[in-house]
Amino acid sequence: MDSGMIGKIQKAKRYAQEHNRFHFEALTVKIDGENNSHTARLAGGKWHCDCDYFQSHGLCTHTMALEELLKGMLVITE
Repeated sequence: MDSGMIGKIQKAKRYAQEHNRFHFEALTVKIDGENNSHTARLAGGKWHCDCDYFQSHGLCTHTMALEELLKGMLVITE
């Protein structure tokens, strides 16, 4: 491995620890549920999910799980 690549790897590791560098604008995630798979996406600062519960309530297990998973990294603006 050349020294240029070693420097890139070190920089990537440093960036990964500096969460304030990252600003999610869009994100799509497939979630394997107990019964079915669902697709949740972040767009325009809001979560969306294709499950029936989200359609009637505006939140669901899938979006709440993503918020928990990304806690401290993802700021949702409403």
